[in-house]
Parts: sequence; structure tokens; C-alpha cells
Amino acid sequence: MSTLPAHANIKGHHPHLRPHQPDPSSDYDTSLPHEVRKYLRTYGLTPPALMLIEGLKILRMKSSDLEKFRYLTVLKHTNVHLFYRLLAENVKSSFGRNLHCPGLYLSYTDKGHLHSVINNWPHNVEITVVTDGSRILGLGDLGINGMGIPVGKLALYTACAGIRPDATLPLTIDLGTGNEKLREDPLYMGLRRDKVTPEEEMEFMDEMMAALTEKWPGIVIQFEDFKNPFPALERYQNTYTCFNDDIQGTGAVILGGFINAVKSTGIAPQDQRAVFLGAGSAGVGVAKQMVEFFMREGGLSEDEARKVFYLVDSKGLVTNDRGDKLADHKIYFSRSDNQGQQFKDLHDVVEYVKPTILMGLSTIGGAFDHKILKRMGELNDKPVIFPLSNPSANSECSFEEAMTCTDGRALFASGSPFPDFEYKGRTYTPGQGNNMYVFPGIGLGAILSKSVNVTQSMIYASASSLSQSLNSQETAQGWLYPDIRRIREVSVKVTAGVIRAAQEEKVDRELGLRGLGDEELERYVQERMYDPSRERDLMQGELREMMESAGADAGKGVNGTPKMA
Repeated sequence: MSTLPAHANIKGHHPHLRPHQPDPSSDYDTSLPHEVRKYLRTYGLTPPALMLIEGLKILRMKSSDLEKFRYLTVLKHTNVHLFYRLLAENVKSSFGRNLHCPGLYLSYTDKGHLHSVINNWPHNVEITVVTDGSRILGLGDLGINGMGIPVGKLALYTACAGIRPDATLPLTIDLGTGNEKLREDPLYMGLRRDKVTPEEEMEFMDEMMAALTEKWPGIVIQFEDFKNPFPALERYQNTYTCFNDDIQGTGAVILGGFINAVKSTGIAPQDQRAVFLGAGSAGVGVAKQMVEFFMREGGLSEDEARKVFYLVDSKGLVTNDRGDKLADHKIYFSRSDNQGQQFKDLHDVVEYVKPTILMGLSTIGGAFDHKILKRMGELNDKPVIFPLSNPSANSECSFEEAMTCTDGRALFASGSPFPDFEYKGRTYTPGQGNNMYVFPGIGLGAILSKSVNVTQSMIYASASSLSQSLNSQETAQGWLYPDIRRIREVSVKVTAGVIRAAQEEKVDRELGLRGLGDEELERYVQERMYDPSRERDLMQGELREMMESAGADAGKGVNGTPKMA
């Protein structure tokens, strides 16, 4: 039951609280009694037994990935709420790679009538994750075989932020593939042609974006794993409610941990010096979000904040006068204060800059060697060391190396998971910049606020809210990120922060939320999150109310007068 005050003035209920409508696609649940299944019209569509057994125990009994895949596939279609309950309670585990469910495929051959294909999707959609499968981490170009990415991502939207599973749309677009092996594979089910040109891709995307928003005007569109993610984001971010998790989500989650790390150093913003190993588009994108932090929180001008950063690429420190033509995205951080000196080696750059912060987005495993790590420990009481490259083999250093070389003083976060490390009688827990901390809240915040765009301020708010979501115990232990097992609590705070940012920029359309206090807004968010552990009780309660209402009506005569005995 909503506890919104009267001044909220919100018309009707949000879809997350809409009265239940029978929907076999989401109501398959073998934990439900037979009378509830009959009401939902799912009786006979699932095995007749009442199944209340703990799903994780069954999953752990499966010895191979194939058996786990088969079990989760069956569970998804016979006990959907148990499936999401299992996922929500075990987001830290790795079984998510076994997720499977159908999605929507849009082929380049459908160009000109994408709307008719989209109309085949039978459910109302609040959020979609779109990929072309061209850059799957660690796997490369998978073409339409990349459908597992939006499927898995949307499962996390449900598990972490409570977006109803039937309101999500996994979407893979088939624009051909640059993977020659796939094109020659007789079992490949996508287009057997090379990737379309960038111009053809944009024409297709234009039609798709228009068709999606015509079908579902409030839809949030998240782009994922495009080989070149920038053109679509730059083209559509001011026209549609969309964002790119690879660029914006990654930058936000790293910024969230970075904010806590910088504050923990005790060093003033103007005295911070950050060396970035890796000057690609991703690294530059992360650095630009950090520039925004120094401007907002540190009171620095843009030029002062920009000069905190020293970027290093394969040719050394990025400077204006090193003799090569710089890529456009590197120019913003290119140094002009090097007095003609060029530094081609990371060791030399560290000695020249004497950084307080060392960031890695280079995908060069072991690039932060013991000499560099020990030097960071000599230069700083609390060195900030973030090896952010994925997977673990590409990480610039391990957690153990960072802690050992700095005598346990490093403020550490990585892109890949590392185990706890015991050093001198104390157990240290590494931080991991997992996008799961922010993208579910960005999506839910855009949905609930009915935002017309996902602005940079909303992305920044997700990072700032994440940095403030640690509890007192986590803060006392020096953690940079909250315990991932509290992800739904964290998502409430991130969502509320995103909504506030949308309101400040006046891109929200759910105007009734503007009058809510902070606690009221968080309660509003929490009440609208799908909770798979409560669905069984909610449906039984709904059926009970219907039966009681029907019984009361049967006891009345004409115009509501009691029937005569």
C-alpha cells in the first residue's frame, strides 16, 4: 500500500503497482496453490506438484554448466518468481552466465518495416537492452549469438532494481558480422554477410529508435556491447531516453569508488595528480567524469580539474609536442606543460608526475609492476590504485600485489574480481567497480521519473549516490563500495538520486514526485520494486479479496439491501 502524502498528486498507479492481470508469461509459478493457478489461468500449464524446495540447493547439485543451463531454463518457465528470487539473492555468484530466455531479433533485411516486427512482442515494455553483438567482452564479434548479453543484463535489472521481468525486452539487431568463421558456420542463424556500413547502420538505428518509442512512448533504451558505442549515444541521447552502460555506466561506477578513495586520502583536490595508463575512448570517458567530480566537489575550474590528469598511451605521456598526430579524444587531456620533455615509459612518467592516483585501462596485464607499486607506496600514505582492465588476466596488477607492495595501505578497486587477502594479521577486502551498482538504478530512475532523456547529471548522480550508500561498518573497514549483497538497498538510493537529478534538470514528467521528501522518495521507489519473494503472497491476497468481495455481493439483494432469509 502506498504511503505517499496527498501533495504528491500522482495520477493512478505506476505499472509496478498495477492491479494483477492474468499473464501466463510471468505467472508460471509451481509454488502457487492450485486455486491461485486457476485464477491466473496457468493451471495445467505447469506440473501439478506444489514446489517449495530451495532452488539454490538444486542448482548446486548440478555438476556441469549444461545441467545448470537446463535447470535454469526450465525454472524460468515453470517458476518465474523462484527464478528471480534465486538470482536476486545470489547476485555475487557466477551462475548468471547460464541464463536463457527468448528475445526480439531485428534483421537488416527487415529495414523499412521494423515497426511491424516490434509489434509482434506481446508485452508492455518499460526498458530494453539493445546489442549488435559486435564487441562481447573477451569473445569479440558474436553476431546474433550475442543475445545472451541483453538477456543477462535485463535479468540483473529485475534482480537488482525490481523492474518486472515481463516489462523488459532483450533486443539483438542483426547488421551482419565481421566474424568470418560465423558467416561460414552452417549452424549460424544470422545474416551471412559482412557488417553494414556506418551510414547504413545509422539509417537502421533511426528507424528502430522511432519504432520502439512509437510502440512504447516511455521506453528506456540501453545500448550494450557495440564495437563503436559513441555514434549512437551522441546521435540519440538528446532525443530519446537512452544511455550506454559500457561508457556511462562504467564511468559512473568507477567514479563512485573514486570519490570515496579521494576523500580517504585527505589530499586537497588541487594537489591530486592522476596517471592514467590507457588513453583509449573508455579511459578518456572515465577521466572526463572524474573532471566533473573535481569541479563539482573540489571547486576547481574545468582547466584546473583537467590538469590533474596525465594520460599515457602506447607511445608514452600524451603531450602536444611529442611529434605524432593525436586522436581527437586524446586532445582534451594532452599536456602542454612538459617543457619539451617526453616520457615514453610508465616508470619515467610515475617518477616525473609523482602521482597520488594510478589508474589502469590499458588491458596490459601486470603493467603496474612491483617497482611502480612500491614507488606509489613511497610517495603516498594512502595511494589510490585502480587496475580496471578486464578480464583478470588483463588486470594491471592483482589485489595481493597492490597491498603487499604498499604495506597494506593502498586504496584499491579493480575491474575484475579478486579474493580477500590476509596481510599482517588483517583481512583486506578488495573493491570491484561492477556496473551492477549503477545501471539498474539509472534505468529504474528514468522509468519512475518518466524522464525524456538520460542526462549527464543523472549519470553523475548515480555515481554520487553510490559513493554515499555504504553503511557505517563498510565505511569503518575502509571499503570503497558497498557489499554487493545489499544491491537492492543500494539500487533504491541510486534510483532516488537519479530521479532528483532528472527533476533538477526538468526532464522528468512524473511531476508529482517533486514534492516528496528524500525519505518519502526512497519509500516510493522501494514500494514499486518487483519483489519475487512476495509475489506468491500478493497473488494469494488478491484472490482472497476477490473471493470475499464476491461473497459479500452474493449476500446482498437489489440495490445492496440484504437478502431475506
